[in-house]
Amino acid sequence: MNRLFPALLKYWRERRGLSQLDLSVESGVTARHLSFLESGRSKPSEEMVLRLLSLLRVPLRDQNHALRAAGFEPRFDEPAVDELSVEVSAALDQMLKQHEPYPMTVVAMDGAIVRMNAAAPKVFGAFFVDPSALPDPPDMISMVFDPRLMRPFVVDWPAQAQLMVSRLHRERLERSGDERIAWALERALSFPGVPPAWRTPDFSREVTPSMTVRLQRDDLRVGFLVTVTTFSAPQQVTLEELRIEAAFPLDDETRAVCARLAG
Repeated sequence: MNRLFPALLKYWRERRGLSQLDLSVESGVTARHLSFLESGRSKPSEEMVLRLLSLLRVPLRDQNHALRAAGFEPRFDEPAVDELSVEVSAALDQMLKQHEPYPMTVVAMDGAIVRMNAAAPKVFGAFFVDPSALPDPPDMISMVFDPRLMRPFVVDWPAQAQLMVSRLHRERLERSGDERIAWALERALSFPGVPPAWRTPDFSREVTPSMTVRLQRDDLRVGFLVTVTTFSAPQQVTLEELRIEAAFPLDDETRAVCARLAG
């Protein structure tokens, strides 16, 4: 008997802090049947797998994994980023263009920048110590943690970097089977000058969908409110894992600098 699905169901239920009775009430499935599913005494239907995992807010990639474990085909597609539908690609392009002359990037789970508007490399690039150090493809972790890029010019870098590390720790727990997040976290922690204590998760720090970032290089100064937007109920693994990071100017000086750099 395949024991993987019962173990996955129990893992996600406990991860969400629910008892079998709690999940029974939310799902309309008897506690007895849930017990049988977790013990492997009962085999779930495809509809049952999807119902329970949806209620448990399981990421789509992990739902596909659980469906395979239960003997079913994956339900959610995972196209490459450059193979998204024409409609979605057009929407992303329009968002990127409309945000000019302020930076906007589309970022994958591992921090890789998969799309950006024209302002992003011009504005951020003005704060690189050595532009040749930027990897191809570029990624947010390198830009913030590599001393050869933006790091020396990030105002209060320790607080900003630790916030990014805290976010990665949380995402690693949320998506425990995704090696890309573990790799991104390890990469961030491997740069010189990163405190070893950051390897231990600090869940006392609040992680919000926005943050204030200020950059200063001699007389060149900018300040942004950076927001993170995700697709709501995308029904597609690739879209669910994309993050749209938009930088909104905090003051007139930033507006003027961005207009000049982007122009």
